[in-house]
Amino acid sequence: MIRAYKFLMRPTVGQQVALGEMLRDHCSLYNGALQERRDAWRHASKTSIHYGMQSAQLKEIRAFDPDRQGRWSFSSQQATLRRLAEAFAAFFRRVKSGDTPGYPRFRGMNRFDTVELPEDGDGCRWDSTPHDPVIRVRFQGVGHVKVNQHRPVAGKIKTISVKREGKRWYVVLTAEQAQPEPKPKTGSAAGIDMGLTYFLADSSGRFVENPHHGRKVAAKIGAVHQALARCERRSNRRKKIVRKVAELHRKVRRQRLDHAHKTALDLVRQHDFIAHEDLKIRNMVRAPKPKPDPDRPGTFLPNGAAAKAGLNRSVSDVGWGVFLKILHAKAESAGREVIAVDPRNTSRTCPECGHVDKGNRPTQEKFHCQSCGHSAHADTVGALNVLRAGLVRRDANPA
Repeated sequence: MIRAYKFLMRPTVGQQVALGEMLRDHCSLYNGALQERRDAWRHASKTSIHYGMQSAQLKEIRAFDPDRQGRWSFSSQQATLRRLAEAFAAFFRRVKSGDTPGYPRFRGMNRFDTVELPEDGDGCRWDSTPHDPVIRVRFQGVGHVKVNQHRPVAGKIKTISVKREGKRWYVVLTAEQAQPEPKPKTGSAAGIDMGLTYFLADSSGRFVENPHHGRKVAAKIGAVHQALARCERRSNRRKKIVRKVAELHRKVRRQRLDHAHKTALDLVRQHDFIAHEDLKIRNMVRAPKPKPDPDRPGTFLPNGAAAKAGLNRSVSDVGWGVFLKILHAKAESAGREVIAVDPRNTSRTCPECGHVDKGNRPTQEKFHCQSCGHSAHADTVGALNVLRAGLVRRDANPA
């Protein structure tokens, strides 16, 4: 089992400069490798460049530029080239499947914020000063950097990454761990129905409020974006406002993560089995296609994009995808079982008689069965149906 740990680093001024130079040089390597691939394909020979060919050039690149590319770990540079190779692999996969291709783009320094070192001991070392009570991590070309380790690291360290977020620097570890002992059984099972009015409702009738973190700071973020639009490009004022925007978004992201962790932990502690809707979030937030006006070429009919944009913001703000990833990870660590089920008609099916009808849900919150008259909160009904579908799926495919 692989688990990740993220710790805040406390670099000195000189180490901050060196870390920034590390990101700059890896960004330059990434962009140079991308340019080589583009130029080779545009040539009349239509040559394809692969990771192995570019990795073989690293030795010459490091010898030619010892003050920049030669300073850093060879393995970390290979990881950067693999990152580009993965971007191209994803591009070709999307082309074959008919999705929007999204050709890999050049990265600016403000959009290249992570360097991975694939192995502890190869250009990096976790807990590099074991004789000192202060935990440090050593990076080739940077030195021993203090780390604010707020929890113990269990297992064997596999990879170490450097990540910049605004003015802060983080170290991200991945560790291979043995499967932990499962938590004691509770004998409880739950289905959860996720929504926008409430973050979720479970099959026992409990509701978790939606904190609306993004909505609470939307006005402040909008004002900062307006100030950003009035700034001259490359001005100091613009740089300050960009940092302010990033800080506001970072705060919302951390609040959303905190809420997701606490909610998922509460569910895992209470239930042995949890069923949830298999939501296709990317499809839910997709913008509607434009509708050309057949009577006036070059113009378009209303397609509800403005209303859909508001719904998309609400879906993104609630953070279902982040929550589900955390729920699955915590359930795996605790020895719990989590199953995703088809969400279709879960809020239109009566849990008492099984009657399915669109009219069973007259309002967003109210459920009233047209057949047997059963009434309840629509989200609770949805959670009950999700639980039943999950139990059926579990019993049909026993582990």
